Amino acid sequence: MNRITAYACLALSMSLVGSYVALSKPLAAALPVFLLAWLRFGIGGAAMVRWLKKPADEIPMSGPTRRLLFLESFLGNFLFSICMLFGVSMTSAVAAGVIMASIPAAVALMSWAFLRERIGLRVWGAVACAVVGIALVSLSKSQPSVQAAGPETGTSYAWLGNLLLVGAVLCEAAYAVIGKKLTGVLSPKRISALINLWGFVLVTPLGLWMAWSFDFGQVPASVWLLLVFYSLAASVWTVWLWMTGLKTIPANEAGVFAVLLPISAAAVGVLVLGETLSPTQVGAFGIALAGVVLATFPGRGLEKPALVEPPH
Repeated sequence: MNRITAYACLALSMSLVGSYVALSKPLAAALPVFLLAWLRFGIGGAAMVRWLKKPADEIPMSGPTRRLLFLESFLGNFLFSICMLFGVSMTSAVAAGVIMASIPAAVALMSWAFLRERIGLRVWGAVACAVVGIALVSLSKSQPSVQAAGPETGTSYAWLGNLLLVGAVLCEAAYAVIGKKLTGVLSPKRISALINLWGFVLVTPLGLWMAWSFDFGQVPASVWLLLVFYSLAASVWTVWLWMTGLKTIPANEAGVFAVLLPISAAAVGVLVLGETLSPTQVGAFGIALAGVVLATFPGRGLEKPALVEPPH
């Protein structure tokens, strides 16, 4: 694969991430969050069923590996999805994009804290940008007024949505750190399929509880199509595109494409969902982009850029 094609795969992967983060807002307005998460894992699992099979050259999983796999799914799939879906339903897609842009900085912090990886001043600068960007977007007076899931998602609850999105960022950072250990013994495809299966198992009781009294007939066809897109993009396409690009492009260079996540989320929020950008949000957006570049742009010497993986 040539570098142009690899760059296109990486760019499309992160653009899809931003798109489905923003588009999960109307989905959360049409479907209960636990039901939405259950359907997402079910659709994604059906698409990845062939990835569950153990390759002939893969060693059997040990007890610690199985426990890490469960923890990977509990944090990176189950809790991440619940925090992200509830959070997006309470705040704006633009705010979600700004907050999710802090993922590289959060990954760097967790890698420093738990894996003892050395990070430099540039990454600490990215952490500072992430904090300032989240603070600005939380103080913004321009809050969601369209596509709300209900009256409880008004202005006074936007802070809770932002807080839940911060929780989703921390879950994703934990997912990336644990994934560094798992990729040494399992293939990326099998990891994705297995943690998706665990996510489906974990959310099934809540999903069935919501499905029992839910009127599926009231959901328009456009929402079902959007659900299929969201499920495949979150579980399959972004992972495949990212791993495909990484076959040609070094990870430290690929990380720069994470800047497309907040850009695509904001674009979908403004162009598709009808949101507006306040001056404060524009400032927060710019600071968030600066933080992504600082955290992921290829550096020199011992300073390593944060490992960026598509959110699940």
